[in-house]
Amino acid sequence: MRENPVKIAVLVSGGGTNLQALIDAQESGIIKSGKIELVIANNSGDYALERAAKAGIKTATVLKKELGSAEAFEQKIKDLLTENGIEIIVLAGFMAILSENFTKDYPKRIINVHPALIPSFCGKGFYGLHVHEVALEKGVKVSGATVHIVIPECDAGPIVLQRAVEVKQDDTPETLQLRIMQEAEWKILPEAVRLFCDGKIEVKENKVYIK
Repeated sequence: MRENPVKIAVLVSGGGTNLQALIDAQESGIIKSGKIELVIANNSGDYALERAAKAGIKTATVLKKELGSAEAFEQKIKDLLTENGIEIIVLAGFMAILSENFTKDYPKRIINVHPALIPSFCGKGFYGLHVHEVALEKGVKVSGATVHIVIPECDAGPIVLQRAVEVKQDDTPETLQLRIMQEAEWKILPEAVRLFCDGKIEVKENKVYIK
């Protein structure tokens, strides 16, 4: 067993509720073999940055509009990851799509939480409330959340963990979103990070095996 904790970076956009779930898991000892070293936001003023600061975690803001291109935006993030010795990258409500040029540099080292049971309601354009709007339009009785490894194809990487959540007849996109966060996302994302940091994840032929 390694002496030093696995260095984690969390990429965020917005309020950072999934980040808070990770911070809480770290502080409560659920995540023992890893440590959140860096939080990167792609919007200035994101409340997620305040959550990180309160927990004593280093923060950075990377703005595409200031850097002028997607390439420069991704390169700035890469530079920050390298400077801080980051080993695992967690996308926690990160609204920017990362290119193949980025993801290929971190094979099997980027994980994302998606607010549906992949392969349902996923892929390009499926993020935020829209995921839950479409789920309700389809009349599904069960939805949930998925943690998966990030590959160049959107939401197509190997599935690490999933958790199902009941859809209620009177649900709105907002109530369903909150229930999926509370009952699924905030549970399985910290657990997936724990498994990665403990060396319990093995990927073979686009499938995840938990040791």
